[in-house]
Amino acid sequence: MFDVDVWQEIFATIKKNKLRTFLTGFSVAWGIFMLMILLGSGNGLQNGVKEQFADNSINIMWLWTGETSLPYKGLKEGRPIKFKNEDYTFLNEKNEDLDQVSSRFYLPGNILYSYKNEYGSFQTSSCHPALKDMEKVNVVEGRFINDLDMTDFRKVIVIGDNIKKALFKDEDPMGKYIKLNNVPFKVVGVSYDKKRQDERTAYIPVTTAQRIFNGGDRVHSFALTTKMVKTVEEADAITEKVRLEMAQRHNFDPKDKRAMGSFNMLTEYIRTMKIFQAIKIFVWIIGIGTLIAGIVGVSNIMLILVKERTREIGIRKALGASPSSVIGLVLLESILITTVAGYAGLVVGVSIMEGINFLIEKMLASGGGDGMFFRNPTVDFGTAIASTLILVISGALAGYLPARKAANVKPIEALRDEN
Repeated sequence: MFDVDVWQEIFATIKKNKLRTFLTGFSVAWGIFMLMILLGSGNGLQNGVKEQFADNSINIMWLWTGETSLPYKGLKEGRPIKFKNEDYTFLNEKNEDLDQVSSRFYLPGNILYSYKNEYGSFQTSSCHPALKDMEKVNVVEGRFINDLDMTDFRKVIVIGDNIKKALFKDEDPMGKYIKLNNVPFKVVGVSYDKKRQDERTAYIPVTTAQRIFNGGDRVHSFALTTKMVKTVEEADAITEKVRLEMAQRHNFDPKDKRAMGSFNMLTEYIRTMKIFQAIKIFVWIIGIGTLIAGIVGVSNIMLILVKERTREIGIRKALGASPSSVIGLVLLESILITTVAGYAGLVVGVSIMEGINFLIEKMLASGGGDGMFFRNPTVDFGTAIASTLILVISGALAGYLPARKAANVKPIEALRDEN
């Protein structure tokens, strides 16, 4: 393999047939180039969609109440379904498929916020401490709501960054009191997330909201996280189990979607990821198909080359060259062409995707590209290694049949050949 004379002969042959070698190598380079572009684009779309799911836990589920649309056990349709604090206790302690739970009580009307001479209407979310992890609330100053706030009915609030700017300007809000409909709340934290558009949201303990705004034990909705499962069927089973349990507690038909609404993000996440798995398989099929077309071209060129060198091969064998040396000569040339050309296509393809990723990250860093469904369109190291192995194996396969044909040439017949 490391015989200098053999390599000199291979390079001499390539130099003699420059155009043919270039066209042959280009077909292989194009195949691997398209494979890298397709794989990188598929990764970019998948990463972009994952980024959209990143604002919440992927296993989060929401429940909300409505009115019955179906009669059930002698009860008429049109009945309002109302959640209570007991439902929170039930979901939090009795259902083994659930991890964290947070109830919500919707505050009536528009809530007027005021601090000194600054005023504004902002969205207020009453919740349990678990909501921070479930909806990935990013607290940049102070803390989030804790269990003591819940049990002691504390009037504390975590404000969004835009609320801080609107009410406090450049003043530090920590420990200050703002009024919600003239009820003072102490600021204990500030939340901020550049990906979110709702930094005009504030968070207060749900128990405090119920007491101050005459909610009693009323709960309007639940946010909860389920145990992690791998299939859509398992995720749907958890949803149906929760619906059945709540239907039994509130006497409505479990099939009545209007009585209680539900949305399980894990179901959508698994379904979306399966689509991208199918896309990735399709991309590999297309890319490898394109690569095979180039390899077939290499094999055909090597067959022509063997035909042209029939007399030379016959002379080699007449002088004592073994079949394995002839096979090695043809194989090395085939592997050299496919590997060099394919690696060039690999480098160009990966470089283009890295360049696109650089531009995307630069745009995101400057504040643009919010909601973009195309992120990090790069090809990982493992894929590059696999592609390199494919190149070497493809080069060997492309040269094997021509090499076998060359090895089977009989010296007498070869010397008679006049091309």
